[in-house]
Amino acid sequence: MKIILFSRTTSALRPVLLRQLIDTVEVSGLDWCVNEEFARELERMGVCQVPASRLYGENIGDQPKESLMVSVGGDGTLLDGIRRLAGRPIPVLGINLGHLGFLTGAGRDGIAHIFEDIREGRLRIEERSLVHVESDAPTSIQWPFAVNEFAIQRHGANMISVETYVDGQMVATYHGDGVLLSTPTGSTAYSLSVGGPVVAPTCACLVISPLAPHNLTMRPIVIPDSCEVTFRIRARQPYAFVTLDNTAYRVREGTVFKVKKAENNFFLALPQNISFYDTLREKMMWGMDNRDSRYEEQ
Repeated sequence: MKIILFSRTTSALRPVLLRQLIDTVEVSGLDWCVNEEFARELERMGVCQVPASRLYGENIGDQPKESLMVSVGGDGTLLDGIRRLAGRPIPVLGINLGHLGFLTGAGRDGIAHIFEDIREGRLRIEERSLVHVESDAPTSIQWPFAVNEFAIQRHGANMISVETYVDGQMVATYHGDGVLLSTPTGSTAYSLSVGGPVVAPTCACLVISPLAPHNLTMRPIVIPDSCEVTFRIRARQPYAFVTLDNTAYRVREGTVFKVKKAENNFFLALPQNISFYDTLREKMMWGMDNRDSRYEEQ
């Protein structure tokens, strides 16, 4: 087993936690490597100096079949790590240093326990879907896949209109700030914040949600993930924005995008004792009764 450590420069990184992480990896006896940006942070914070033989860059290179990426940070860091893998079927485990963290299932408090689970093969591996994005115009999109969502948004103060088709059948023209297409994994990300439904990650579906629609009867719609969704941008401004997860690109008015479920999936590693519903209850505080705390204070 080889551990591929990944992180990016973030204020959430703390020397004490990072020292614990590196010490645990070394004691585990597992082979390991670190991305160059993370290695520079480790050196800057006085944690350790990573040998050149353990570094990797933008191109992660060939890795052993039994490898695991360990992403240190929040969900945004994990998304960057998945992009760095560039489609390699290597599971990704997230150690959560962020806030909500639906993808990063392992907490910072149990690093030693996490690596014991890795060594003993006690992780649960879930196969999750991606969406693939194609355009009829040249764009700067380098990795045309999204784990959470693909979104089209206005550029400037004026609203935009997005004609939306499912398998060639027109659904609607969304007038407003834009429109978003979410995977089941992404249902608890941007899609949730615009009123989309929470979807279990094993569901074979996609969710289309309007962004601040001018027609208040517009609502999210759930479609089978076997469909191809076409978006045509109509805007008063010459440009609009599209985002794939947490990466934004500027595109010209009139651009057409075709989005569908990607042929390949990604693999999310999770502790055996954490389920999707456990995470929902914890992160969303479902079922919490504040009345008990009021009585205790009295």
